[in-house]
Parts: sequence; C-alpha cells; structure tokens
Amino acid sequence: MPEFRITEFRITDLIDVVIVAALLWAALSFVRRARARIALAGVAIAAGLYLLARQLELQMTVWILQGFFAVLVLVLVVVFQEDLRRLFEQIAVWGLRRKTDAAPPDVVDALVGAVRQLAAERTGALVVIPGREPIDRHVAGGIPLGGRLSEPLLLSLFDKHSPGHDGAVVLEGDRVSRFALHLPLSTDAVQIGGGGTRHAAALGLAERSDALCIVVSEERGIVSVARDGRLARLSGPEALVGELRRFLAERGPSTRDRVTRLRGAAARWPEALLALAASGGLWLLLVPGSTVSEFERSVPVVVENLPAGFELESVDPPEVQVVFRGPRRSVYLVGTKAKTEAHVDALLAQLGRRTFEIGPDQVRHPEPWVPVHVEPGRIKLSIVARNGGAAEKAPTAAN
Repeated sequence: MPEFRITEFRITDLIDVVIVAALLWAALSFVRRARARIALAGVAIAAGLYLLARQLELQMTVWILQGFFAVLVLVLVVVFQEDLRRLFEQIAVWGLRRKTDAAPPDVVDALVGAVRQLAAERTGALVVIPGREPIDRHVAGGIPLGGRLSEPLLLSLFDKHSPGHDGAVVLEGDRVSRFALHLPLSTDAVQIGGGGTRHAAALGLAERSDALCIVVSEERGIVSVARDGRLARLSGPEALVGELRRFLAERGPSTRDRVTRLRGAAARWPEALLALAASGGLWLLLVPGSTVSEFERSVPVVVENLPAGFELESVDPPEVQVVFRGPRRSVYLVGTKAKTEAHVDALLAQLGRRTFEIGPDQVRHPEPWVPVHVEPGRIKLSIVARNGGAAEKAPTAAN
C-alpha cells in the first residue's frame, strides 16, 4: 500500500490547500445564501443517484443521467444567474477595495427622527442605504437630487402629496442621491407576511445586494428593516439606531469594520473546518495521489479449463504476491476489496503437467492498475484423476 510521507508536503502545497479551502468556504457561503438552495439539493440528489446507478450497473439510468450532467453547467448558469452575478460582483468589490462614502454621526439622528415622525403619522416610507455592492442594475427610475440629508427633507420627500411618495429614497453618505426609485419585488410571501409592496421591494433589494432597506408601514406605522435576504420587524424607531450603527460600522473602512468581519467569519468556523478538510482531501487525491507508484497485493490463484475426469485437490501456493503500478489515489478509490485474480489454464493437466508458470499477463485487475511482477512465478497443482468412480493419482509427466 503506497504511503504519503510528510516530507513530500511543501510550503507551496500549504498555500495551495489554503487557497482551495478559501474558495470552498466561499462556495459554501454562496450556497447558504443562494435563493435557489432547493435546486442545488436536487442536483446533489441526482449526483447521488448517478453514483448508485453506476455501482448497481443500471446502464439505462447511467446513460440518462450522463446526458443530464452534460448540460448541467448550462442549467446551473440559468438557475443561478442572479446569484452568480452577485458572487462575481462581491469578488470585484473585494479585489478593487471599493469604498463607500462615510456617513457623519448626525445622519443616524436625522434618519431616526424622520422615521419616528413618519411612523407616528402612519406615512409610508422606504429608505435604502447601499452597502459595498452596487445597486444600479437592480433599481429603475428615480430622480437625482444630491441634497444634504435632513429630517425636513425626508419628511417632504415622503409627504403623501409628493410625486415621489411611493418610491424609495437612496442615501449615500450624508446626501440623498435619488428619490422616487423603483426596487425589485421579492416573491418570498412567508417573510413579507402582512406587509405590502414597500416590504416586498425592500426584501427584493436585500436579496440581491448588501444594502440596508428601512420600511415604514403606511397602514400600521410599523418600522421594519431588510438586510441580507431577511426582513425583520423592529420594536420601534429607537431600535433602528442599533441597526444603523451596526450597518454603518460594518460597511465602513475602519478597524472596527475589519474586527466585525473577522468575528462574523469566526462564528462560521464549522464551515471553515469542513472546507479545510475537503481541500486537504482533494490535495491528497490530486497531487500526491496522481504520482505513479508500485504496491504489492496478495492475489488468489484461480484454476480454469480443468479437463473432464480430473479433480483439483490443492494449489501450492493458493495465493501469489503481485506488484502493481498505478496512481496512488487509485488504491483508495478502487478500495481494498477490489477483485484481483491470477488465472491458470490447467488444460495440459491431462498430459501430466502439474507445474504451471504464472505471469503479469494472467492477472485480472481493476483499472488503472498494471501488474508488473508475480512472485512466485510458478505454482503446483495437486490433481486427482477419476476413473470409473474410483479416485487415483494422475500420472506425472515431465514439465
């Protein structure tokens, strides 16, 4: 059995494992956030069914599933188009170190004050604070403004007689960049519950970006926030202060932001551990596992073509040692119970032959193993000839 030696592990291999683990961790996070998680579960079930069909040699099922997996990449792109686009946007944001405008402290006070008064007056409102990801491709319409944020400005924009009352207001830094903006609607009826169009719009944008959306219900005066694909009802306008400060701290470029992100990553340590274990296993299979090496196995001797009237008593030795050559990973993938046999043609036993040569070409083995040597190279058969129901030793001929 080929063994891996720790001396084969280099610093570049460690970097390789860590990078792949980070990619797998990101993939796990993507699957956890993806809105089409059930579709991913369906793909996983189909993959499991395919492996089971191969083991049971269900040829027709295997052919059908092979055809399905041939177009799987196209299917995944279609199903996860929105999620994949957001994933690449997040990579670009991280790689380009995209920064957002810092919000001064009085922004929170002005926004909370306006939301408190809107909720008290039962005036509907929808405020969007973008995160690091761009939201332009998700929104439509809107009127540019660029005015400095203040409580009176927000109250006037959401006045019931204002033409932009039914749209959303976008805040960037301490400025109201646009108003009367239209957002994508969510179809998550469970989270929206008794909410209206504003709640569906807030959740729709939160599902597609890292923006924070604040909603004031026109019917009940309830304040809710949508973020990271979740819609949560707040106990009151005062609870909005903590949400805003937490969001602005995580979005900003400060040291506190990095500490917050590190704490969030540390909270997901089971995913990180799983990704690291999977990366290490892949490395063992693909890197040292691809190295061609030699290993030895005990292989049973199988006698075939024994002439009629003869009976086999024993084989000496009953097993031979065969040296195989193949990739290391094949030993683990094929398994310890792989069927290997050394076949001996005993047809010449009727002429008295009892000693037979055995070589690599007589060894049946799984792919991609290749037999290179057999020890011992000869075996002896003990054969009894049956004559009229009485057993007698067959004559021995020169070998």
